[in-house]
Amino acid sequence: MRRVLVLGGTGWLGRELVSAALALGADVTCVARGESGTAPEGAHFLAADRRRPDAYRELVGDWDEVIELSSEPDLVVPAVTELGSRAAHWTLVSTVSVYAADDEPGADESAALVEPVDLSRYADAKVAAEQVTSAALGDRLLIARPGLIVGPRDPSDRFGYWPARLDRGGPTIVPVMQNRFVQVIDVADLASWLAAAGSARLTGRINAVGPPLPMTDFFTAARAVTGFRGELIDVTDAVLEAHGIQYWAGPRSLPLWLPSRATGFAQRDRSAYLRAGGTARSMTDTLTRVLQDERVRGLDRPRRAGLTADEETSLMRGLAG
Repeated sequence: MRRVLVLGGTGWLGRELVSAALALGADVTCVARGESGTAPEGAHFLAADRRRPDAYRELVGDWDEVIELSSEPDLVVPAVTELGSRAAHWTLVSTVSVYAADDEPGADESAALVEPVDLSRYADAKVAAEQVTSAALGDRLLIARPGLIVGPRDPSDRFGYWPARLDRGGPTIVPVMQNRFVQVIDVADLASWLAAAGSARLTGRINAVGPPLPMTDFFTAARAVTGFRGELIDVTDAVLEAHGIQYWAGPRSLPLWLPSRATGFAQRDRSAYLRAGGTARSMTDTLTRVLQDERVRGLDRPRRAGLTADEETSLMRGLAG
């Protein structure tokens, strides 16, 4: 039986990944503090603070696969130092945010990366993690670079904002959609591929992304899934910015909305992912699953991303005035 070690495994993506590895018959161990939850049933769980020098003391023997989910240097460096020599294969889950330019539609894995000068920044930390891990593992390493990960129970609220908002009905503020795209990867598809890729000992650098979809097509699918019959009020970038609306994520934002210059961020090349056996379910499928989850969690619940009902109403009044 394959021995798989997941560094993390109790958070959102981690739990999906552990479940996928268990489904392939692996003997899975998770190392984490456990603050985000417990490991899925069937997996071994070692509660440990990975910043402590003795974090991996209880892990014995060699591993067929180690999967690192973190980008924090004080987690990544000790792990690869302590465990690298005992791993037949290592997967680092990175991100497409490592690329220096986001205005090149169709850019592949050979595109230039950001310089990791400030490790407090997410992209810089991920690049640094890639560099350290590559130096230690060489040809035993797979660097997976997912795009926006979406699906049920997503803690970021970025993707789920839209099906939840349309399901509530009524006039809805959206960004101007012309020349904009949406590119996501369903968490279940990503987890299944990562588990299979580790089993097959795939190596190299791979953009794990779904197909780029025109934003107009995304909203067409979202309207169909939610049964939305209201008006979509498209507002220009200049007006949204003038009213303090943020791009992409976070409070007082319009999720999935990117600056117009970022033409390539949601149009990354996915050829390597497809060649490596990656799959992506339909947008309708993902939206349906996310909508079911949003209805359970509450359409009007506090969110980490998007506009509150009051913020949207206030914005509409400002537009009318």
